[in-house]
Amino acid sequence: MIASKNIVKNMTLKMLPFADAASEGLPLMQLLRLSLFQISVGMAAVMLLGTLNRVMIVELSVPAMIVALMIAIPVLIAPFRALLGFKSDNYRSAIGWKRVPYLWFGTIWQFGGLAIMPMALLVLAGDTAVDVGMFGQVAAALAFLLTGLGMHMTQTAGLALAADRASEETRAKVVSLLYVM
Repeated sequence: MIASKNIVKNMTLKMLPFADAASEGLPLMQLLRLSLFQISVGMAAVMLLGTLNRVMIVELSVPAMIVALMIAIPVLIAPFRALLGFKSDNYRSAIGWKRVPYLWFGTIWQFGGLAIMPMALLVLAGDTAVDVGMFGQVAAALAFLLTGLGMHMTQTAGLALAADRASEETRAKVVSLLYVM
């Protein structure tokens, strides 16, 4: 019986590289659920950096300099991660949660920015009945700002929550799993 358990355990570790990242304080299902926040950050980053810059430059003929400035907005927000981390370290919600509100609000801001983005792109396309001036660029910049702030807030609070919940032995594997996600 013990030999079969070891065979299954070794086979599981070979097939699932981060299966040993789980601990009693952070079971694998909770860890995978927490990693969904990281997946949302990755999807938003692909949208901002991989797709929208090409669409705005090639299809919408937005000058590359303006697109580069919009893409730089989330990067310029990155130094505020230290402040967000400090705030999430010291915050206690009314029901006792320490970092979870930062995860949820970061996700809301992130998807709020992504919700503004299609409308901004429609205005940038130029098919408007009235002259809107710089509204398309301002709306796109706001969308990039909200998405970038939400990405940084979600990622910072998520990694800190995972580090808090993981044991000392599994902490490096837990953070590695979240970054892979």
